[in-house]
Amino acid sequence: MQDGFETQKAQAAAWFRALRDEIVAAFETLEDAYTTGAFSDRAAGRFDVTETKRASDTGADAGGGLMSVMRDGRVFEKVGVNISTVYGALGDAAQKAMAARGVPGMAEDPTFWASGISLVAHMQNPHAPAVHMNTRMFWTPHAWWFGGGSDLNPCLEYKEDTAHFHAMQKTYLDQHSTDLYPKLKAWADEYFYIPHRHRARGVGGIFMDDHCTGDWDADFALTQDIGRAFLPAYQPLVEKRCHMPWSEAEKDTQLQHRGLYAEYNLVYDRGTKFGLATGHDANAVLMSLPPVAKWA
Repeated sequence: MQDGFETQKAQAAAWFRALRDEIVAAFETLEDAYTTGAFSDRAAGRFDVTETKRASDTGADAGGGLMSVMRDGRVFEKVGVNISTVYGALGDAAQKAMAARGVPGMAEDPTFWASGISLVAHMQNPHAPAVHMNTRMFWTPHAWWFGGGSDLNPCLEYKEDTAHFHAMQKTYLDQHSTDLYPKLKAWADEYFYIPHRHRARGVGGIFMDDHCTGDWDADFALTQDIGRAFLPAYQPLVEKRCHMPWSEAEKDTQLQHRGLYAEYNLVYDRGTKFGLATGHDANAVLMSLPPVAKWA
């Protein structure tokens, strides 16, 4: 399984970087375009970029990435677009978690490599929806797979926005198989459910994990289209909603909804647990948390 995969790893990591660059540029353009509204008198937001490193018990190079965060912009209250490529040996807890998911060979060789992009946006305007997106590739000497998806998290839902977001996911997935959208939508509905609140985190989207058909090129192409679907699914919603006036009650609703987001990411999210358990930069892992939240 190891032979011949260096090229694929490099291709995947380069794609995640290219997607990151495209999204960062698009979000800064949204900031520039916001010239009338509650925050038009402040400077357009820009991303602060920081290199991140994964900690290694032995001191060996364990990889890292880029953490790109914009705070207190005109449109975005906080948005992070992170990429990472990390590698080394999985610790005992991570090995057990992988083995429990059916990943073979963990006891024989816990070596791994993983690369991906992770994005979370929290908005100034409560009418503009928060959003999450990530795509990733994971490799071990005995297995490889892709994962990822995107989901919409409005605090004030507009049915037409939800319909547009889902329709765009379906459009990109249907290029690969018309069976994919209903499958990945159902997976997202299950994955982004908060059991202790008995409700979904948002209005769903698509999600997949452990995706490996044995055809790397086809699986990578699907993963790329999940990433490509993001901006056309999300950007028009921000453009439509970011100038709307809001009340204090609507802002309060937004802050309480952010509490749901924080609870889910800290208690259930698989990526958060993996990042913290494997020594990646904690600030990058916890980038998804909102800048301000509220609980009743």
